[in-house]
Amino acid sequence: MGLAIVVADTSVIINFLRINRMDLIGAHPDSFISTDHVGAEIADAYPDQQARYQAALDRGHITQHVVDEPDELELFLRLSQKGRLGSGERSAIAMALNRKYALVIDDSRAIRQAIEEADIAGNPITIVRTQEVIVDLIKGGSLSVDAANAIKEDWRLNHRFTLKIGSFSELL
Repeated sequence: MGLAIVVADTSVIINFLRINRMDLIGAHPDSFISTDHVGAEIADAYPDQQARYQAALDRGHITQHVVDEPDELELFLRLSQKGRLGSGERSAIAMALNRKYALVIDDSRAIRQAIEEADIAGNPITIVRTQEVIVDLIKGGSLSVDAANAIKEDWRLNHRFTLKIGSFSELL
């Protein structure tokens, strides 16, 4: 990646909020944005995460945009009728496809839906997962492999988010 705009789903943002490292999102070479629906999902979760999210917005680590363009709203509603995705996922997919941004998301079902919608629209979409965000940060010098592995272990032990790698060094 690098110097692009990426739309982040709630789960990816929460991965960084849980470990209080939204600074890493701000250090990423791409500009991260979220939707108003993602912001609402974070607000519904835990007050400490909402405070961290608001601080990240205030510091410019991420910006929040409203899903309000007609094509985005149409896709958001169409995805709503399928009933399997949360509002954050639906809004992130709709915004990424409509604005031709990459999508940062981890949920396999949502990824399949995003790819299906991209195929229908004839508009390819770039999918990025949390582990690729970390790899970009390592390559950019914002994070060491040891620090990345410590984050991976913290996620696994304390936050029920597991990556299927032994070490980030395997991905470099």
